[in-house]
Amino acid sequence: MTVPHDVAQEVAEASAAAMWAGDRASQSLGMEIVEVGPGRAVLRMTVREDMVNGHDIGHGGLTFTLADSAFAFACNSYDRQTVAAGAEVRFRAPTHLGDVLTATATERSREGRSGVYDVEVTSHGPGGDTVVATFVGHSREIGGSFT
Repeated sequence: MTVPHDVAQEVAEASAAAMWAGDRASQSLGMEIVEVGPGRAVLRMTVREDMVNGHDIGHGGLTFTLADSAFAFACNSYDRQTVAAGAEVRFRAPTHLGDVLTATATERSREGRSGVYDVEVTSHGPGGDTVVATFVGHSREIGGSFT
């Protein structure tokens, strides 16, 4: 059974709003949801002073966290509570203080209770847009809904 696009979009937005309300981790890091849709999410975060490591670059764990949050909103966009079963990140370029990072998560596949999502993190800095990380997340539905 195929769900009409406008209904699927409403479900994705309602799921994201419900999830965001309790997501203190993403909120505390200054993330914002740019857009969400069925199997897709875009989140943004600015690299702050408290996110820079001893090499004077953005901490990779925080880049991973942004990607993981985008993944979470994408895989929970069907109003089925879903968690990460595993993830892999590849750092492609460093981030710097003041860079605006954007994580775009896209569903690659979803079958039964499992899914695979690709996330690309780009940095918008003085030199333009650069891909700073790629992330692959594997999801698993755990039962329950948000709405």
